[in-house]
Amino acid sequence: MGERNVDNTSRDERYKEAKTSEGVPAPEGPANLIDTDYVIGQDNISASPMGIDVDLHGKVFAVSSIVVMFFVIITLALQDQVAPIFSATFDFLTGNLAWFFLLAANIFALLSIVLIFTPLGKVRLGGQEAKPDFSYAGWFAMLFAAGMGIGLMYFGVSEPISHYQTALGGIATEDGIRTDWAPLGGAEGDESGAITLGMAATIFHWGLHPWGIYAVVALALALFSFNKGLPLTMRSIFYPILGERVWGWPGHVIDILAVFATLFGLATSLGLGAQQATSGMNDLFGVPDTNTTMVLLIAAITLVAIGSITLGVEKGVQRLSQLNMGLAFLLLAFVILVGPTLMIMTGFFQNLIGYLTYLPGLSNPFGREDANFSQGWTAFYWAWWISWSPFVGMFIARVSRGRTVREFLIAVLLVPSLVSVLWMTSFGSAGIQQLLAGTFEGTASDELFIMLGNLPLTQITSFVAIVLVVVFFITSSDSGSLVIDSITAGGKVDAPKPQRIFWAIIEGAIAIALLVGGGLAALQAAVISTGLPFTLVLLAGCYAIVKGLMSEPRG
Repeated sequence: MGERNVDNTSRDERYKEAKTSEGVPAPEGPANLIDTDYVIGQDNISASPMGIDVDLHGKVFAVSSIVVMFFVIITLALQDQVAPIFSATFDFLTGNLAWFFLLAANIFALLSIVLIFTPLGKVRLGGQEAKPDFSYAGWFAMLFAAGMGIGLMYFGVSEPISHYQTALGGIATEDGIRTDWAPLGGAEGDESGAITLGMAATIFHWGLHPWGIYAVVALALALFSFNKGLPLTMRSIFYPILGERVWGWPGHVIDILAVFATLFGLATSLGLGAQQATSGMNDLFGVPDTNTTMVLLIAAITLVAIGSITLGVEKGVQRLSQLNMGLAFLLLAFVILVGPTLMIMTGFFQNLIGYLTYLPGLSNPFGREDANFSQGWTAFYWAWWISWSPFVGMFIARVSRGRTVREFLIAVLLVPSLVSVLWMTSFGSAGIQQLLAGTFEGTASDELFIMLGNLPLTQITSFVAIVLVVVFFITSSDSGSLVIDSITAGGKVDAPKPQRIFWAIIEGAIAIALLVGGGLAALQAAVISTGLPFTLVLLAGCYAIVKGLMSEPRG
């Protein structure tokens, strides 16, 4: 594998200084560095056109930016023509390849779980003598922050209600083909059973499988960067497979696919967030719920994200993230205390049991009778999570140095999953109780505000919810820009700020183009289309992870 063993006494000081200066610290204690002559940023173009500093990987940046800008221009110029294409693309890919997304997600989750119980779990990220950069409390908080996002705000009420209603309706067929959206066999006429099945289906989309996807990417990035001494970028994962060719076009293609997946995954979240924030402002302030409002909102928030980028990570993203965490906890606590508290408290454990009970059926990739559910819901979700994986995975990798593989996987799989279960149980239970009481009716983008509208302090909580969606929007754009910029800068994490600003603008432009060019169908089609090739990349990465861990010393 072209590796050399190093420890604290024999490590090359020049290597250590170079790696530390690029934001990638050298291993502490025994570790097997990959012996390569490649230097981070060696293929970069550094210049200052018109006084603007740039330091970017010419090929990766050029291909990524040109293709994405071409997509935005075509989508905006030919809105009527592209909308049917988006819908057809989504239907084709989910109809024919849902099994592939389900199977791949099973592999990622199983690999994460199996590694916990093998001797490979003893490998320490950053070298055998590396110390964690953060306390358990701080680390868990950041893992929670990684799991919080626009998705929980958008689907926290609407998804449990949707699955409950379809499950209660039972099986519907036409010419022998299932036409309903009920998960598995449904629970026709069984109110309690429909609630359990609906919540299990919701937790399935926010539990172990998605966090298994993130864990695989984060573990791979941390291992090959902190232990092997390679750049913090997706191509580094493939060194065991491609060798030195990873610095050529095979590696360029991997990084370009990572850029596309991240951009369109973020754009989907930003599009959903814009829909929900606009709906909330319509309920609260009477703002028109139109495409124009959403476009203006995306543009305004992109400008705020640019301001956050200008301030830097410490003053910008960190402060916004802390604000969001505090508001999210307050909103969650409010719903638990003021909503159906007993139903939420007992439902948390009942939902966990229901999730584990239905897990084999929900994760089965073959012979599914509930095609609408597995294709329209699960396949979309897995592609969406996979598209987000470079973004979230890189964040998790950067805060997890010093942890053993075992504690890393246990924490990454369990902590955010349990938080998601609590969130979905709290907001979903409140919505379902109101539905049963006959006080609830709405669409996905406004169901959160309808649920809050049936609780006390509506004006305050609805305003807090809008702020949460907007700030999630800003922090996602800012952090996503940092990750994409790192990839297109050859693995550098301290590239000039104008490059991050460029990618923030591009993310907003893609979200606008997709919303205007086809709405939700366009967002879903974009995620599925970019998630598909990147799924292949991650499956190959699973082999590289195992091979890389096997070469590491275990304490």
